[in-house]
Amino acid sequence: MKGNSVFSAFSVHRRGLVRLVAAALAPGLVAAGAVVAATPAIADDVPQHKGGATATLSGLKIYGQAVIRDSGEEQQVPAGLFEMSVDDGGTLQTYCIDIQNPTQKDAEYQETSWSGTSLGENSDAGRIRWILQNSYPQVNNLAELARKAGASSLSEKDAAAGTQVAIWRYSDDADVEAADPDAEKLADYLHKSARNLAEPKGSLTLDPPAVSGHPGERLGPVTVRTNAGRVTVTPPVDSATSGVTVVDKNGKAVTSASDGTELYFEVPKGAANGSAALQVQASTTVPVGRAFASETRSQTQILAGSSESTVSATAAANWAKRGAIPALSAEKNCAKGGVDITVRNEGDEAFTFELMGLEHTTEAGQSQTVTIPLQEDQAYDFTIKGPNGLEKRIKGVLDCRTESAAGDDTVQVASAPSPASVGGTSGGSDLAETGSSNATPFVAGIAVALVVVGGAAVFLVRKKETPTDE
Repeated sequence: MKGNSVFSAFSVHRRGLVRLVAAALAPGLVAAGAVVAATPAIADDVPQHKGGATATLSGLKIYGQAVIRDSGEEQQVPAGLFEMSVDDGGTLQTYCIDIQNPTQKDAEYQETSWSGTSLGENSDAGRIRWILQNSYPQVNNLAELARKAGASSLSEKDAAAGTQVAIWRYSDDADVEAADPDAEKLADYLHKSARNLAEPKGSLTLDPPAVSGHPGERLGPVTVRTNAGRVTVTPPVDSATSGVTVVDKNGKAVTSASDGTELYFEVPKGAANGSAALQVQASTTVPVGRAFASETRSQTQILAGSSESTVSATAAANWAKRGAIPALSAEKNCAKGGVDITVRNEGDEAFTFELMGLEHTTEAGQSQTVTIPLQEDQAYDFTIKGPNGLEKRIKGVLDCRTESAAGDDTVQVASAPSPASVGGTSGGSDLAETGSSNATPFVAGIAVALVVVGGAAVFLVRKKETPTDE
């Protein structure tokens, strides 16, 4: 394939499986769609990321060509650096770590931990971080980089292509070579020299992302974790009327914080049952090696470079005078192949909630993590219901494995560009995506149906006592 032709992820095996699922579910698709549509619009979304950078994919900007070999066939694909625009300011450069999955033009990405991506189960993830730190664009002396690789010279396109090829060999276990001989020498050098490094810490997180308690108490702590010097703390939007403030452990109002700062929601004693949220924001460079994942089924990326960028995180508080007082959060767990829903109940009564037709109870003073097992690439959209009209919606797509990790599928290559874009429109010719496919929306629809029909999933439950402050 040449130029901006697109490499498609869909295999004969997977397409056959989709047809089989579609046939099995066909009689119930109308009913399933009705259930999804009936999800209450008032339900609040439960965030599945603890904070960091949010960015929109701009496209593949600096790239050369690579050759992928699969089942005796060869295909040429673009390989290099993507660019993302950070919300509220900043630019990111990334490489793909999910070669056989689709790329959605203008997809929104969230900074995430490795555990929420295929890197969490990849023993070579640390080698990818080494490659990023020891190649382009972190190393912009291309003459020196060429010398180390034994190449005659390297252009930016060659350097980007060679780096991407080396990453694919570890991220996707792909049989791939750079088309340019010097880029291939760089790929070989990086691949052979790489050693395992630890996962980088996030640019900005709040832990935990949700707390609860009684009016008249300081609810928390919520601990700030950041590589920025200082972060701005924004109190709840209605703090002037509700009286809810953000304070430190001594009760002093907080407007800025640093790494390790503990924040508390101070709720007036006479406050009615309610909830509030605080936000922290900073300008910093995102650490190289951080993963970026999208909920629009767009291939996972890994950070190669960052300008000074805006990062943020949000934490919520829930309070009541008596009864169950839950704090809810959700996070993808690729090691268990599902989504963890954590409930912390700081009330004086048990908290019982319904999830996909099943009932769960978290005792007073305890926390409970329910792992919802899902199939790879499965879209999910469900609501946690509890007392007093509580409804919290959790939605997304489980994308934990690369195609190579999922099985020995036969790669199919599109004969012409057909990028699957958000909103169903084709992307521009300036975006040379790897792994795009116009079949993605169909698969996502089937996955949603699977969530509805498969409501009797088995849950893995972990219980533990809620830590208490000393």
